[in-house]
Amino acid sequence: MDEIKELLKYTIYKKFDDYEKTKEPAYMPFHTALLGKDRLALYQFIHSLNTNFGTTIFEPVGVLLAQNFFDETKKQEDIGKEVYEGALRVIDEIIIDLERGATKPNKLEEIEKIRKNLFIGKLKKVKLTKVDLFCKKENNIFMFDIKTAKPNKGAFIGFKRMLLLWCAAYLTQYPDTNVNSFIAIPYNPYYPKPYSRWTMAGMLDLENELKVAEEFWDFLGGSGSYENLLKIFEEVGKEMREEIDEYFKRFRKE
Repeated sequence: MDEIKELLKYTIYKKFDDYEKTKEPAYMPFHTALLGKDRLALYQFIHSLNTNFGTTIFEPVGVLLAQNFFDETKKQEDIGKEVYEGALRVIDEIIIDLERGATKPNKLEEIEKIRKNLFIGKLKKVKLTKVDLFCKKENNIFMFDIKTAKPNKGAFIGFKRMLLLWCAAYLTQYPDTNVNSFIAIPYNPYYPKPYSRWTMAGMLDLENELKVAEEFWDFLGGSGSYENLLKIFEEVGKEMREEIDEYFKRFRKE
């Protein structure tokens, strides 16, 4: 857990440095008049940090947690660029059936359909996004697409297709592996209410394609990982509070 604390501190210090080098004089006279330059600078800093929170914090923290429980962990992993026509056709059929409500999502059955058509037809180039977090344990592969806390409902068709394409691309190279692909949502914005999963129910297999908050972090690092992470973030926040306050105080004088 010390590694995670150091990662968080490094990220904040690097953001300070980047902010100094790249900040632009955003002229926002009404905001400045109402809030003051220091609060406006803090807002812009937080916005910049939040924009890259997934790649700068969630992904590397995931790697640090998972490396104690998996044989191999990587972030931003390229898992292939080719899939056979048969598998592509099956994926199209799965998506179409889900869209019109002819079937319900069942990831295990969907992967088996892909396996049966894995090497049929010609090998085709496909454009795949990199896997945000890749974990391997023995013959089991787990691939995660880390999303914002409230992804757009209309984007789930694209999410589903990518999850299936990841599996097909990996199986094309390693047909005997057990592949799993998930949408990961790092925290529940509806807390203390349950996460609103109904928006995904028609397209995602909620049991085998979605992990939210505790489900995600505890899967990577074992039971209690989510609560421990929150404590670490809080500890770092307390340790750096005076430094952060002092950094933004100087904007009052500008």
